[in-house]
Amino acid sequence: MTREERIIDLISQMTLEEKVSQLSYTSPGIERLGIPAYNWWNEALHGVARSGAATVFPQAIGLAATFDADLVRQVATAVSDEARAKYNEASRRGNRGQYCGLTFWTPNINIFRDPRWGRGQETYGEDPYLTGQIGAAFVQGLQGDDPEHLKTAACAKHYAVHSGPEALRHVFDAQVSPKDLFETYLPAFKLLVEQGVESVMGAYNRTLGEPCCGSNYLLKDILRGKWGFTGHVVSDCWAIKDFHENHKVTRTPEESAALALNAGCDLNCGCTFPLLTGSLKQGLVTEEAIDTALSRLLRTRFKLGMFDGPEKDPYAHLNRSVVDCENHRILARIAAEKSIVLLKNDHNLLPLNDSAKNILLIGPAAANIHTLLANYHGLNPRLVTILEGLSAKVSGMPAINLTYHQGCIMYDPNHQNGWTVGMSESNDVVIAVFGLDSAMEGEEGDVIASDSRGDRDAIELPEWQLEYLRKLRERGKPIVLILTGGSAIAIPEDIADAVLYVWYPGEEGGNAVADVLFGDAAPAGKLPVTFPASTKQLPPYEDYAMSGGKGRTYRYMKEEPLYPFGFGLSYTTFRFDSIVLDSGKLAAGGIVRAEVTVTNTGRQDAGEVIQLYVAKEKRGADDPVCSLRSFRRVAVRAGKSVTEMFELPSSCFETVNSAGESVLVPGTYILTAADAAPLPVAMKRGASAPVSARVTVG
Repeated sequence: MTREERIIDLISQMTLEEKVSQLSYTSPGIERLGIPAYNWWNEALHGVARSGAATVFPQAIGLAATFDADLVRQVATAVSDEARAKYNEASRRGNRGQYCGLTFWTPNINIFRDPRWGRGQETYGEDPYLTGQIGAAFVQGLQGDDPEHLKTAACAKHYAVHSGPEALRHVFDAQVSPKDLFETYLPAFKLLVEQGVESVMGAYNRTLGEPCCGSNYLLKDILRGKWGFTGHVVSDCWAIKDFHENHKVTRTPEESAALALNAGCDLNCGCTFPLLTGSLKQGLVTEEAIDTALSRLLRTRFKLGMFDGPEKDPYAHLNRSVVDCENHRILARIAAEKSIVLLKNDHNLLPLNDSAKNILLIGPAAANIHTLLANYHGLNPRLVTILEGLSAKVSGMPAINLTYHQGCIMYDPNHQNGWTVGMSESNDVVIAVFGLDSAMEGEEGDVIASDSRGDRDAIELPEWQLEYLRKLRERGKPIVLILTGGSAIAIPEDIADAVLYVWYPGEEGGNAVADVLFGDAAPAGKLPVTFPASTKQLPPYEDYAMSGGKGRTYRYMKEEPLYPFGFGLSYTTFRFDSIVLDSGKLAAGGIVRAEVTVTNTGRQDAGEVIQLYVAKEKRGADDPVCSLRSFRRVAVRAGKSVTEMFELPSSCFETVNSAGESVLVPGTYILTAADAAPLPVAMKRGASAPVSARVTVG
């Protein structure tokens, strides 16, 4: 029998109770039909999570900072190798519990619209195009290339219009215009559906009045209707219970279960779908609807090989030897190095040289493993903190004396500052490691040092940390400030001579940071989010509007940020020489080919990210200032040039109108090649001068 015939045959032999039992994330086995028990809940945000030992890669926002889709796919391939190895081992041992399966609820492709959102670290940043490209690469690595077999099943979450506040996510109704919905919040989901993502997870909140896990508009009209999605939909955990308890759109659990099922939600992470038998008795659902949901879930399990023997499984050979193997550790280190963003480097303080014979390492994040792990993480027996990485680096440099002190507390003011600030006076340079960790920002209920359910009330560096840094600064020694965290941190421009943002860099984070500090690796990471200058620049957190003068993200921001989207310096300098078009005219369905030449004008080989932005010459009040439309990370040898060809289809020049329709509006467009969003502040901070060309559309 074909796969579809086997699915129909299995369903025909099930009782109603057995069918309903398979629609919950804890699906029991049905021995008489050869259906093994299965728990659908698994996590793999930046490595196999919550399932013991695994390679811990940089957090998702750090992976986005690499601007390297090929690297991200390699990372996800390593993750899926380890996932299959763990699943094979667990299955042999009869362990079918939570976090032992192959259906991974990742990636998180929500738009990081406001830096106060604690879960923004799980995303790929604020830009829809970057989010889609990095998300698609991660899905490809997770699901593999076999047309008949899924390596693992990826999940695009949280659909849709979901990015805090964490404290309100169970009651909030995200109101957005059709323009903002289709221009900002949905493009990444659409791309992942087109790329074959197996699953989509609904969000907790309501969008435009409907709970996302029971939204006819989002699930029926758009996801399955317009986009033709054929995979399965899963609810966020206990989100369906919110229908009657918090959103108040239903009165009973039976009504909630029916609303979700009828809208197209197939799998319930939670406790509500078992009541579908009651929903059926009350005439709220049909058995046909139950069969449809069940067939989608069985199809995923068949693709994963759960009903076939190991002889038909192309991944049966993977075993525990691949888990945190040396190749994966090397990849984790490369990913961490490529994610690090150099924000400032006055007087070329970095990389450190022979003049830095006495170094003081200080700060509450230097020896803090929570700045490596972030959230949704695996475990690892060899987590390398910045203290450990730097210690290992200088152990081979007998001329360097490294001193360490915690300096100040991570979460609260010091009870006394004592003499630690004065330690800087006997050193040539101070490496100060400050910022955030996973106790300060994250998901509701998971964060123990946040007063806002995992969100931040303000984006400034915590005041007690800033006060300590100011006292260090007063001592007059050069300071390299290393910031950890998963979101924008506003700092005074003069607080340090050099600034590195290292995100949550994973198990090899300490080694990667040490490599960059001493020039064994050149920083080339770019900001996937705008760093506002202060909290005051942000619109109200609860407002999801993007266009209309709200000022969110680089595409709509009116004020000058601290650092713009796409920004990141290097130890060398680059020059954008030219952008040459094959044609300055474009019609619907056509393609513009742009040839961009970049020269490394410094003395060190390094990587650079070519970013292409499109802007209307005469834009309307609701149009973006500019929008990222392509990017590519390239290696450029010192004193050499590279020329890269980009193809931009006419869709890159389309405008989303007030009805949410993408239309090609005639006019003149500016195509810009740059190494940061082409805003005035970028060059002020040291970005290369961009090059531009005009394209006439129509």
